[in-house]
Amino acid sequence: MTPDFCPCQSGRTYDDCCGPLLAGARTATTAEELMRSRYTAFARGDADHLLRTWAPATRPEPLDLDDGLAWRRLQVLETTAGGPGDEEGWVRFIAHYRSGTDRGTLSEHSHFVRLRGSWYYLDGEIG
Repeated sequence: MTPDFCPCQSGRTYDDCCGPLLAGARTATTAEELMRSRYTAFARGDADHLLRTWAPATRPEPLDLDDGLAWRRLQVLETTAGGPGDEEGWVRFIAHYRSGTDRGTLSEHSHFVRLRGSWYYLDGEIG
């Protein structure tokens, strides 16, 4: 049986990477780990994880995911702060997707904050 690699492309299996975060069994220890789990949630259609990890001040209600998008690959370009001792962090990434026969990318510089000891997505700058 081949291992079920994580969609975030960490090189680890889903169960050893983003799986426990999406299941709510543990929280992210860094902003990048949270960003990777959120990419995985988009790839798997897990709106609950996305809402649970979105800062209350900017969280949309409701969150509608586009079922026509298939997230295919993640490239983490840069991480600034966002470590275990930080209160804020930024992650710049490119996410590749497919929609029908079309292919595209989403580039974002995401801003994360630590609230009550847990990391949350606050907002992002596209491009």
